[in-house]
Amino acid sequence: MYARTTTVRGDPRAVDDGIATVRDETWPMLQQMDGCTGMSMLADRSAGRCIITTAWADEPAMRASADRVRDARNRTAEALRAQTVDIQEWEIARLHRARPTGDGTWARVTWTRGDQARIERSLDVFGLSILPRLDDLPGFCSVSQLVDRQAGRSVLAACYESQDAMDRGSQQVAAMRQELLDDTGVELMEVAEFELVLAHLHVPETV
Repeated sequence: MYARTTTVRGDPRAVDDGIATVRDETWPMLQQMDGCTGMSMLADRSAGRCIITTAWADEPAMRASADRVRDARNRTAEALRAQTVDIQEWEIARLHRARPTGDGTWARVTWTRGDQARIERSLDVFGLSILPRLDDLPGFCSVSQLVDRQAGRSVLAACYESQDAMDRGSQQVAAMRQELLDDTGVELMEVAEFELVLAHLHVPETV
């Protein structure tokens, strides 16, 4: 399974317009495309930062979609009054669901980088040591782990039933994150929190 993320930094006042464009134009189009297995959208309303993720059954399907989604991406960027647009492609290394997401769901997203050996080590450590403990966190819903092995990049998105639930488990998560960094030597690039405003992912669970 593969994913393409489009990160748009735009006008905070235009976030609702961007959400409407993705919901009413982009998602219906994606549903007609071979190999598309879903889409999600995260939004930081205060910063005007949105991340739209499309999921694909395999790498050829993701590659084949590139030209067809360009116009939709441009319309979304225009709706959000984009200042920057960043596109990245990933392998979906892991997806685990404890309970369904719903209205009010929030996500904490963590970006790391390292050489390929460290990234592989981080995948193993996360799966064996960290993942089993996430189910015990307040309001935990799901977690996905995306990786670009060649570039040595990884992104982890953990969803919670509410912002309050996410905040209540923040100290435990911070301790787990530091444990992962210490054990694997990957570099922490950023941690950010978003509202999950659209969720139409049909990716099979991998654990």
